Amino acid sequence: MTELGEKINMHISDEGLELIKRFEGLELEAYQCAAGVWTIGYGYIKGVQEGDVWDADKADYMLFRELEEEYQDYVNDYVHVAINQCQFDALCSFVYNLGGNALKSSTLLKVLNSGDYNGVPEQIMRWNKAGGKVLAGLTRRRTAEAELFQGKRWEHI
Repeated sequence: MTELGEKINMHISDEGLELIKRFEGLELEAYQCAAGVWTIGYGYIKGVQEGDVWDADKADYMLFRELEEEYQDYVNDYVHVAINQCQFDALCSFVYNLGGNALKSSTLLKVLNSGDYNGVPEQIMRWNKAGGKVLAGLTRRRTAEAELFQGKRWEHI
């Protein structure tokens, strides 16, 4: 809900898509990720099997479709305060990487929904670990998301 009591219904921008693409990376042949899950495109996992091959157009299409059909909805449904496009894009990247449940149960969401926009970047930065260890790649991604949330340029990261 926004401050006017209406549910937000935003869509990711080209800048948000570029952030996700940069940090997910493009793989046109199916591979097993570190968790042993078959993956292709920009981190797509649904129904992927060994030997699958895509072209870049299909990878772009599937990323956009997944965002439209799932990941944007998490942000639209869980955020109850007004946000701008940069903030929405940063949150879409966050949920694309971590999933909707991570956002739903996070202190980040509680901070944002309380209206503390300035506290959100710090909360984003807390999500830079896997297996209890800080990962440089996740730190870079979270930094870019935090910068974008604040309306700053992130391409240098």
